[in-house]
Amino acid sequence: MIKDITLGQFFPGNSILHRLDPRIKIILTIIFIIIVFSAKSLLSYLAVFLLSLSCIFISKINLRVVLKGLKPIVFVLIFTSILNIFWTTGEDLLFSLGIIKIYKEGLLFALFMVLRIVSLIIGTSVLLTYTTSPIMLTDGLEKLLSPLKVIKVPVHEFSLMMTIALRFIPTLIEETDKIMSAQKARGADFSSGSLSDRAKALIPVLIPLFISSFRRADELATAMECRCYHGGDGRTKMNTPKLTYIDLMSVFLFILFGIVIIFTNNFGGVV
Repeated sequence: MIKDITLGQFFPGNSILHRLDPRIKIILTIIFIIIVFSAKSLLSYLAVFLLSLSCIFISKINLRVVLKGLKPIVFVLIFTSILNIFWTTGEDLLFSLGIIKIYKEGLLFALFMVLRIVSLIIGTSVLLTYTTSPIMLTDGLEKLLSPLKVIKVPVHEFSLMMTIALRFIPTLIEETDKIMSAQKARGADFSSGSLSDRAKALIPVLIPLFISSFRRADELATAMECRCYHGGDGRTKMNTPKLTYIDLMSVFLFILFGIVIIFTNNFGGVV
C-alpha cells in the first residue's frame, strides 16, 4: 500500500500539459479546485469527472499510474460514503430497519462526495505534480509570489521549502517501506492485534524514519552550502519560462468550463 502512494512524483513527458508554463499550471489547479467545489448537481459532477479524465488523456500518463495513486484513499472513500449514506436525511426513504434509514438524498450525496474527492486527487495530481518537475514548480511558485517581495516576504526560500517538502515525499515513502520490510524480516507484525498493538508496532519504524529524515536534511543542507547557495538574491536561471498562446487559451477554457458548471448546477439534482 505504501508503494502505491504517488504524491509528489514527476513523470517526464512531452504532452501539452507538460509544456505548459508552471505558473499557468498552478493557476489552472486553483481554478480546477474552485470548479470542483462549485459543482452542486449530478450533471456538473459528472462534467468535472470527465474533465479529470480528459487531463489524464492529454497528459499521456498511464491510467494505471493514476489508479495506483487512488488506492491509498479507498478506505477514505468507503468511510465517507458510509457516513453520508447513513447520516444524511431527506424526503425519499428507500430503506428502513430500526434506527437505520437510507434516503435517496443520502445516496446522491455519497456519490457526489466520492466524485469530488476522486476528481480532486486526479485533477490536481495530473495538472501539477505529475507533469511538473520540482525545479519548474519552484520557479513558477516563486514568480507567482514575487509581488510579496515588496513587503519583505522571503518568496524564494518559501517556494524552495515547499518544493523540497513535496519532492521528498516519495523518498520518505520508499524509506518507510524499506524499514517496514526490515522489521518484518525480524518478526515484526503490523497487520494483526488491536489498534493499540498496531500503533506500538509502528514505533520501531517511526524512530529510524525520523533519524533518516534528519540525516537526509543535513546532507541536503551541506550539499547546498558546498554549491555556495545563499538564497534567491542575484540568482539567474538557465531557462526562463515564457507565456504562450496555449497557456492563455488553457486558462480561458478552464474559466469557461467553470461558468458552464455553474449553469449546469440548475439541472440534475442540486444539493
